[in-house]
Amino acid sequence: MKILIGVLTVLLLVLQYKLWVADGGYHDVRHLRGEVAALKAENEQLHARNRALQAEVEDLKGGLTVVEDLARDELGMIRQGETFFQVIPPQKNDGGKSEGNP
Repeated sequence: MKILIGVLTVLLLVLQYKLWVADGGYHDVRHLRGEVAALKAENEQLHARNRALQAEVEDLKGGLTVVEDLARDELGMIRQGETFFQVIPPQKNDGGKSEGNP
């Protein structure tokens, strides 16, 4: 009977070792679950970016209005006959003193 209890105890210890410490054990599973969650989050961000890019492509295919808006915003272009006004904010006046002069 003592031999059976000893064998069962050793078997239990071996199984516990495999469960908690060995490759494919609890720690590996927990680590892999974390990686899967991170990859799912990144994948969702990439899907959202792809949807936005696809919508922009569809808009660009749809007409010249979007192309004109992009040209105005990104390239600073204006239509023929329009007048361009550039407003420059006033610079701060420090009373004639500059940083190096007391």
